[in-house]
Amino acid sequence: MKGTNLGEFEELVLLTVGILNDEAYSIAIAREIKKVTKRNVSFVVVHSALNRLEEKGYVDSKLGGATRERGGRSKRLFSISAAGKKALLRTKEQRDELWSMIPKVIFKNI
Repeated sequence: MKGTNLGEFEELVLLTVGILNDEAYSIAIAREIKKVTKRNVSFVVVHSALNRLEEKGYVDSKLGGATRERGGRSKRLFSISAAGKKALLRTKEQRDELWSMIPKVIFKNI
């Protein structure tokens, strides 16, 4: 397995794979990330992140059925692996710990 740390964008992609569940493919993931973050994200960049996540063992992929809308081509569907779930939980725990260490005064005048 390649490096185990999740980059910020990889984390967004992995979370979105979890949100979309059985409908997690590059274009749908890009749309969902744009909807939530208001960031323009191309499916090519998402696909690249998915490839990295698959190399790390954090997602699994399979080909879905061919569709007429896609000219007879199949969608490549992604799901979170057990290692991916552990990585997300580890990342959340690290972020929560860091957030808990920030003094409340930092956000006082916002």
